[in-house]
Amino acid sequence: MPAPEATLLQSWHHNAQSWIEAVRSGAIESRLQVTDQAILLAVLGRQPERVLDLGCGEGWLLRALAKRGIDAVGVDGDATLVEAAQAAGSSQVHLASYEALVEAKVDIGRDYDLICANFALLHQDIIPLLAAMNALLAPGGALVIQTLHPWTAAAGDYQDGWRNETFTGFQGQWQPMPWYFRTLSSWLNALDMAGFRLAALQEPQHPQSPVPQSLVLVAEKQA
Repeated sequence: MPAPEATLLQSWHHNAQSWIEAVRSGAIESRLQVTDQAILLAVLGRQPERVLDLGCGEGWLLRALAKRGIDAVGVDGDATLVEAAQAAGSSQVHLASYEALVEAKVDIGRDYDLICANFALLHQDIIPLLAAMNALLAPGGALVIQTLHPWTAAAGDYQDGWRNETFTGFQGQWQPMPWYFRTLSSWLNALDMAGFRLAALQEPQHPQSPVPQSLVLVAEKQA
């Protein structure tokens, strides 16, 4: 059996085109109603001039930030997604695995005011990656993470561990994707160990839904 991390990356390669179509057609209701706006407002609230979108996918957030005059750079580990982002008008998009970023094998720039990761931290050992991102931030820079809300996603099993996304209800040919669930305390511990201080925590929620749609963590680079 391949390691979950390898299966995770392989599933992204398989699902890339379906993901592009789903995002651009507005097929993911939670994104339309809540989470796209949530990450955009969290980033804009910091008034950054230069942003790195970690795991940028097909580049929708890069385009949204560029429209607002922000210098937005993207990086993703899937070539199909990177090419789609570039074709849609984002010229500063790098192809690099998270392992390459941790080992600083790829130059994606530095001195960013803000780095965001929008549903892009799905593997188990995120601390080395967060630490690598810390090193790319300018003094006073911030990291903004949006992820599945632990309470909503726990499904009765509130402990760190691998879960499986089957994409039930999505149109198209999807391959199931493993992803690593972590509790709120696990998220906060990872940020602390990577040299960040939590500055804000948000729980975006649709007014007609009784449960939060996501968790947004805003963390600042420690001096």
